Amino acid sequence: MTTAAQPSSALRILRRTSAAVALLALLPAASLAQTMPAKDSAPLTARANDPVWARADALVKQMTLDEKITYLHGLFPPNTKPAPADMIPSAGYVPGVPRLKIPTLRESDASLGVANQVEQRKGDTATALPSGLALAATFEPKLAYESGAMIGAEARAKTFNVLLAGGVNLTRDPWAGRNFEYLGEDPLLAGEMAGASIRGVQSNHIVSTIKHFAINSQETGRHVMDARIGEADLRESDLLAFQIAIEKGQPASVMCAYNKINGDWGCENDFLLNKVLKRDWNYPGWVMSDWGAVHSTTKAALAGLDQQSGQELDKQIYFGDDLKAAVARGEVSQARVDDMVRRILYGVIATGLIDNPTPAEAQPIDYAKNAKVAQALAERGAVLLKNDRGLLPLAKSAKKIVLVGAHADVGVLSGGGSSQVRSVGGAPVEIPLNGGEAASFVRVTWHASSPLKAIKAAYPNAEVSYVDGKDPAAAAAAVKGADLAIVFAWHWQTEAQDAPSIALPENQDALIDAVAGANKNALVVLETGGPVLMPWLDRVGGVLQAWYPGQRGGEAIAGILSGAVNPSGRLPMTFPKAEDQAPRASAPGYAEQAAIDDARRAGKEAGPIKGFPVDYPEGAAVGYRWFAEKKLRPLYPFGYGLSYTTFGYRNLKVEDGDGLKVSFDVTNTGKVAGADAPQLYVTAGKRKSMVRLAGFQKVDLQPGETKRVTLSVDPRVLADYDTAKPGWTLPAGSYPLYVGAHAGDPALTGSAKLKAWSRKP
Repeated sequence: MTTAAQPSSALRILRRTSAAVALLALLPAASLAQTMPAKDSAPLTARANDPVWARADALVKQMTLDEKITYLHGLFPPNTKPAPADMIPSAGYVPGVPRLKIPTLRESDASLGVANQVEQRKGDTATALPSGLALAATFEPKLAYESGAMIGAEARAKTFNVLLAGGVNLTRDPWAGRNFEYLGEDPLLAGEMAGASIRGVQSNHIVSTIKHFAINSQETGRHVMDARIGEADLRESDLLAFQIAIEKGQPASVMCAYNKINGDWGCENDFLLNKVLKRDWNYPGWVMSDWGAVHSTTKAALAGLDQQSGQELDKQIYFGDDLKAAVARGEVSQARVDDMVRRILYGVIATGLIDNPTPAEAQPIDYAKNAKVAQALAERGAVLLKNDRGLLPLAKSAKKIVLVGAHADVGVLSGGGSSQVRSVGGAPVEIPLNGGEAASFVRVTWHASSPLKAIKAAYPNAEVSYVDGKDPAAAAAAVKGADLAIVFAWHWQTEAQDAPSIALPENQDALIDAVAGANKNALVVLETGGPVLMPWLDRVGGVLQAWYPGQRGGEAIAGILSGAVNPSGRLPMTFPKAEDQAPRASAPGYAEQAAIDDARRAGKEAGPIKGFPVDYPEGAAVGYRWFAEKKLRPLYPFGYGLSYTTFGYRNLKVEDGDGLKVSFDVTNTGKVAGADAPQLYVTAGKRKSMVRLAGFQKVDLQPGETKRVTLSVDPRVLADYDTAKPGWTLPAGSYPLYVGAHAGDPALTGSAKLKAWSRKP
């Protein structure tokens, strides 16, 4: 359940009032510094001309102290006794104020659809989207918006009005358990995609969060670890992703993280919540805690936390009677309490929720229509990594196709945790865990989208069969003489635990070797939450990265194999050749946590794990930046992906000076229609020179067709963050750049002569 930012005179927030939708410029962040004393996170008085802020303020003035306090702490329905009459099993519930028409907040997990992890709501299904990495791999903000709008519509129809969506934590380590939920390793790509998704959710007049603020980069020890990183590095990487996403999506709420950041818990971190989010970025919405992430009353309130979520999962209800008592003692001012409530109401009004209440009863949902959104994402996000000898698409004349492994006869794998959707069609395979934090709310789950059934439909004249792959020798015998042997390989990841490694588990490497040895037309379809090691890569003819492809994954995979769909996904993260290429080969604290879990399984007293620091020496050099800096050659680079056609780039034009705009032609030089995602990279940074993704665009082209692509560059992507200023700074000078199909592919090269540029945080 678990989990929000850029100021400037040009920054605008979409505000909905009961009369109209208005675009109103925010005041510069610099003007706010004097309105926020460090001791009490005082309310911002600089919003006098903001009608949404004024409307929220008028409601606050009509509320009693008890009504305010009630709106500042939320229930966790599975643990709430007795439960309010209108509460349904879900992530959270915050009672409203009916006399003022202030809505009850009904919260659902929703990263990949309206979640129902272990079927708390019996029989309630929802559309299950592919993983966040699959979405990021589309390189298409338009699809992010459409999928967000679909999730938001389903949530509203189910009577929810707050979605715990908008995950934008950058991938720093390939083994991290929640990588699959998020949007990859680059701040520009992640920020653009998250912002579009949030905007889609909130188009339904409901709230979306953005999460988890910030640098919640591993699951091992997530409740006790201390993420340590310098401010400039943090601003240029993870915080930039949040900043861009908040500007693009205007989420009504930010969810703070479990972990500490440089010594302070995420949900009582004055630097992140007050200084960065509310002062520098002039964020008007509210900060809600992650479930079980609150550690104090006065410190948390003064540091910028506005609402305690899932209170039963904390040691105590910090923002209930304890907060009321802190006000009485003068430790937390009445003004701060008013600010907390006002910020929640701001989000409720700005999204249109207060004027367009969610229905009291569940509404019909067109699941067939929504399934098409899920399938489109799976198709556009799948990445063809290898295709020797034109193995794919497989000719319609194929007579024998054999599928091997990963329950491909009945479904496709899903990632685990609070994002788990009980998908339309059900779960043909569901395996409980035997210990660890995740066991209480996680099952290893497959969605009912059978690749076997879909491939049979695509090849009605072929013999299409399946073997489970448990016996490599039997699998090898089964694939002999087949036109195509498809091994479905899996690597399951989940919230609440990191993977022990990125090697395929359960002897799958030996299985792939055996199949490849028996059939030269061996293809591997990867259902994984990120990169995996591929020691068999040279021995197989093709590799398709399908991620966790959602409830229409089988159909999407069949469409790509048959050529009905031309793959166009591009990697949103670097695939390393070996685990030691990454900054950390395994999760800090993993061995200690594993020992605790093993002891508990044996019935012994153990744990909990003690707090520990995690240092991020790579700083802002995340992912492909790290590989470039260390001169490491990955297995597959960021942005990589093949197609059934080919593309050419030419006629580069660089418009520089006060800003940077780059344009070029993209031509489909092949024989079939396809989509390309050309990328612009610029090397910049006086503090630390790095190659940086500066722009991208997905382009659909018919054979022989040419389109002109123009990319305007956000100067922050190129700039240094100067903590002394403080703010962004880009020195005048010449900056090398290239356009290519992926990081490290300089198909077109040039340079930009840029004037000096600077800006407040």
